[in-house]
Amino acid sequence: MGLEPTISFPKLTQNTRQPSRTYRLDMETGEISEQIDGKAAIEQFITKAILTIRYHFPIYSADYGCEIQSLFGRGFHERMIRSEIVRMIQEAILYDDRIERVSDFEMSAVGDEVYISFQAETVEGIISYKGVI
Repeated sequence: MGLEPTISFPKLTQNTRQPSRTYRLDMETGEISEQIDGKAAIEQFITKAILTIRYHFPIYSADYGCEIQSLFGRGFHERMIRSEIVRMIQEAILYDDRIERVSDFEMSAVGDEVYISFQAETVEGIISYKGVI
């Protein structure tokens, strides 16, 4: 009889990617419609994650959303704001395992609006994002 305990280890399972099926949300009207999956679901996630103010809505975890709004009106230098916008967007969407890389950021300010575009490399292909923040 040995002094080592008998330990059994569970079989290793291979992780499989879960479907990203969700409901389409019309960002203008707030209307919810048919189910979407794949590239359309990732595009919607990116838009919602950027436009949702982090820590503001108790329905979302602290991982979800973006803090870009905290930069405006505080007297920060434009270069610092641009750098932080890139970081905050990457932080808001890269935690999702469907998104592999975010790059090629471009920004322009017109009045009170900031127009942004970037490329997101995803498991469904490249998504070109353009929007106002």
